[in-house]
Amino acid sequence: MDEVRNLRSSHLHNPKYTAQGLSEKLTCFNRGHGTYVAPSSTTIHATVAGTIQKTNKLLSVRPLRARYTPEIGDLVVGRIIEVQSKRWRVDIGAPLLAVLPLSAINLPGGILRKRTETDELQIRTFFSEGDLLVCEVQSLFMDGSAGLHTRSLKYGKLRNGVFVSVSGTGGGGGVARSRRQVMTMEGANGGGPIDVIMGVNGYIWISKSIQGPGEEEATQVGITRIEEATSATAYSSQNDKISAETRREIARIRGLMQVLVEKGMKVDEDILLKGYEAAVEMEGDEGGPGGDFLGGENGVRLMRTLQGVE
Repeated sequence: MDEVRNLRSSHLHNPKYTAQGLSEKLTCFNRGHGTYVAPSSTTIHATVAGTIQKTNKLLSVRPLRARYTPEIGDLVVGRIIEVQSKRWRVDIGAPLLAVLPLSAINLPGGILRKRTETDELQIRTFFSEGDLLVCEVQSLFMDGSAGLHTRSLKYGKLRNGVFVSVSGTGGGGGVARSRRQVMTMEGANGGGPIDVIMGVNGYIWISKSIQGPGEEEATQVGITRIEEATSATAYSSQNDKISAETRREIARIRGLMQVLVEKGMKVDEDILLKGYEAAVEMEGDEGGPGGDFLGGENGVRLMRTLQGVE
């Protein structure tokens, strides 16, 4: 943007450039996202607050904060907003609601068949308004909305945990695309295994890790047996009993996520493991109640530790 303005001012003070020549010089820059040109003007203006990006002759502005832009293959966490006859409308933090067709989910019992009118009548038994789910972006439509699917054992309805929403664009904090968006952590102080699902849309799910029936025999019986065994509870909304130790560690991880994003750091597997270890050590150093609180001075100490600042 400054280059365009400097170009304009230098030409205006140079008599050898005519108005027509100035216009031709400015038109060599193409207007990208986050910019506009006013009528009867050749000046490029920014429409959002952010950082200027220049790609050859294309000028664009990357906003400091923006809604999620879906890409095919993204693992996302969403919330069911509306139930229709053959599909669900899902909020994934994008400008438009995504679509999850009835044909894009696994039926109970691992049955692979064409969906019938009976399935359409029972559509609320799978997902209903307010349910949370983890899914994958399968397709993109012309209007920018996304098509989702849950045809995998690692996708489906979420329970036994807590939902966290973070945002970050243009260099700010948020969930980074990494090699693993789903991970299992071993909770300290008897918390047991804890699952963390980091959707690239900024929606995060932290829950008690529960091994579904039939997973132990996975290597012997194959994939079909797993689907038959796990689909019985795949669409259940009933939470299991969670111990106080596990709930405390889930709350600690949630607080860690919020501190990382507030300080402008990208959240991925490595920084999460490192931050959790540092948070547990901080509590041990304090040795008193409330040591798992990661706000205020505790949050500042934690960030200094992660950044290697004494």
